[in-house]
Amino acid sequence: MGVISGLQALRAAQGWTQADLAGKVGVSRQTINSIETGRFEPSLTLALKLARLFETPVEAIFQLPE
Repeated sequence: MGVISGLQALRAAQGWTQADLAGKVGVSRQTINSIETGRFEPSLTLALKLARLFETPVEAIFQLPE
């Protein structure tokens, strides 16, 4: 089982579309969709970019399953 992502909730709280978020971190909208649906785990670089953008620790966005 992969990483559990809270990305969709954080994105929605900002009122951003997947395309908005993708543009802010330099990836495609499909990449954001794949992360949100659990089909793709982000690279460390992308996870850190997202954490910086949302001003929150990586662990607040992504968790390992128990």
